[in-house]
Amino acid sequence: MSRRALAIWGLLLGTVLLFFALPLLAIGWRGAGGFGAALRDPTVFAALRLSLVTSLVSTGLSILVGTPLGWVLATKPFRGRALLETFIELPIVLPPAVAGIGLLMAFGRRGLLGQWLAPLGLEIVFTPAAVVLAQSFVAAPLYIRAAISAFRAVDPRWPQVAATLGASPWRIFWQITLPLAGPGLFGGVLLCWARALGEFGATIMVAGSFAGRTQTMPLAIYASLERDLNVALALALLLIALTFLLLLLLRLLTRLEHA
Repeated sequence: MSRRALAIWGLLLGTVLLFFALPLLAIGWRGAGGFGAALRDPTVFAALRLSLVTSLVSTGLSILVGTPLGWVLATKPFRGRALLETFIELPIVLPPAVAGIGLLMAFGRRGLLGQWLAPLGLEIVFTPAAVVLAQSFVAAPLYIRAAISAFRAVDPRWPQVAATLGASPWRIFWQITLPLAGPGLFGGVLLCWARALGEFGATIMVAGSFAGRTQTMPLAIYASLERDLNVALALALLLIALTFLLLLLLRLLTRLEHA
């Protein structure tokens, strides 16, 4: 490759890198000075605590439901499987506003399911449960898709050999299939958690933005833009750090899996 071509490629790559890095560097440049003081704002701690709790709960629910579902979709062929996988993955590409209004129409006071829950005293919208609901709706498909890929990557000969030796299906799943699929599942957990941490659009529609109750870190950033820019920048820096660490762990896990 000629020097001119190398220079063109270097300029192109540098421009792309600058395009992605400049907004993050700008947040660090503006927010680093007042970061310590902003952290003492009660809004920051309340939003951080709520985000961590709700995102961990939604990720746990995704694992609980998505692991057996991913195994079934990966190993059990049946009619309509492709259509079911498409419906499960649809929230990944849906606009957040569509996800939010859908959850409202389903679980709101006059919603499809909410109208039956309201007489029982079960309120979901505008509560912390609605935050978990919104996060699970948009983040769980990422874990399920990763689980499907992980289980499909397991060599079927190992479970077959274990079955010929008399191992029960339950024992085969826990002692052979699950450990072999473990790295892929863990990667799905990280993606799911990162997506739940950053959820905004569906959450603000179905849960609102009430400080200390339903205001997660992304919602607190939006609310703090008019009240205190330093608080918004501090929350943004925290989210950048958390998601960067999660993606770094995912990258390291992928390298270990391929090593």
